[in-house]
Amino acid sequence: MNLPERGPAQARIGISIDVPDPWRAELQGARRDFGDPQAGLIPPHITVVGPTVVDQAVLPAVWEHLDKVTGDIPPFRVHLRGTGTFRPISPVVFIAVVQGIAECEQLEQAARSGVLAQELRFNYHPHVTVAHEVPDAELDRAFAQLAGFEAAFDVTALWQYEHGDDGVWRKQREFALRG
Repeated sequence: MNLPERGPAQARIGISIDVPDPWRAELQGARRDFGDPQAGLIPPHITVVGPTVVDQAVLPAVWEHLDKVTGDIPPFRVHLRGTGTFRPISPVVFIAVVQGIAECEQLEQAARSGVLAQELRFNYHPHVTVAHEVPDAELDRAFAQLAGFEAAFDVTALWQYEHGDDGVWRKQREFALRG
């Protein structure tokens, strides 16, 4: 995984929508089964703002920004169904978001502004990664095995995660959608 460099007085954060249980456990187990080394480090999620390095002194401004963003956006329904891939551009297989796309895009645009403004390497595409940087045969297996996957849940909050020195992404703060 390509992560931005982090200095000693900085935090590497990400903003995402949590995939709740029982689907979290199912997707994390599948990712582990496909041999993805990130399976135990990254909980299933829909990225809103990807890995970003900020000075720790700026975190309160980030929280204030996210609180304002989530105050303007109401809870919404996400429906996940089937698989997709970013191959050949990137060795990723994912679960597709089939409902809630516009709301995810609205959240991403609002969150990736102000103190979190940044250029994207790729166009934003909400999804849940289930296999990343594993052999092609495992990507093919993930694509086929999870093709029938389906889940629907209400999104009521965004989460700010922090990337620890041990490589694990951990929830730090919840921001309720209140619009």
